[in-house]
Amino acid sequence: MAQLVNTHQAQAWNGYEGRHWARHQNRYDALNAPLNEPLFAAAGITAGDRVLDVGCGNGATTRLAARTARPGRVVGIDLSAPMLAAARASTATENLDNVDYVQGDAQVHDLGTAAFDVAISRAGVMFFADQRAAFGNLGRALRDGGRLAFVSLGAPGAGDEMWQLFGAVRAHGTATPDTGPQPDSLADPAHVTAVLTDAGFTDIVTEPLRVPLRWGRDATDATDFLLGWGPVRHWLRDASPAALAAARTGLQAALARHEHPDGVRTWSTCLVTSARRPTAEPGH
Repeated sequence: MAQLVNTHQAQAWNGYEGRHWARHQNRYDALNAPLNEPLFAAAGITAGDRVLDVGCGNGATTRLAARTARPGRVVGIDLSAPMLAAARASTATENLDNVDYVQGDAQVHDLGTAAFDVAISRAGVMFFADQRAAFGNLGRALRDGGRLAFVSLGAPGAGDEMWQLFGAVRAHGTATPDTGPQPDSLADPAHVTAVLTDAGFTDIVTEPLRVPLRWGRDATDATDFLLGWGPVRHWLRDASPAALAAARTGLQAALARHEHPDGVRTWSTCLVTSARRPTAEPGH
């Protein structure tokens, strides 16, 4: 892999977290599917576009973009070797020949200059170590007038059942909190606007989004799944056997309150952002 600055994230996504996402590819794709339509509506991908998918993971949005942009090409970039392997396998199975994948850190990776018409990301931009520099790098990769669209997680709050759910786990953890970017680092519209403005973007629009996330068939199934998920494993990594047992009990009880006939569902708040790379004035 080329130049890398986000070493903590690289370790996680090439370790237990990346392996969990790759192993449960279909489940994660279904979980995040409610984000696809708002993301693609904001991106406005059309036939012939050259598209960059940032933090592409298992490649679900990359493949959707490839079908939408034909005969244009799509490049997916991600830190995770396990997830990129899953993405390449799925792309081959779907016989998509207009997709390329790159393992790299989108914050600093040489993405070319004016190489893309659109850049998208489905919750893949919240962990940039230097957000302004990272979005500046993405901006350089877009042509004049090129478009950026991404979905980021909302902040913990009274209306976000996902964050409430995780409170049942974090109370039992003893791990030192991360000091780096958090999942809600791009939850505040004013902050997002300031970051993108500093990175050279214009026509910035942020829209709140509330979506249902399906975690499993029932509380037991969802508990087993979530205990292997990266953030939960991180919170509990130093927990004693007794604390782990208590975390499981608490999480399962919390999930049981969200059981529905079609499975365990919680409501989550997100932010959909779109922006544009300014068009250079004649003579500049």
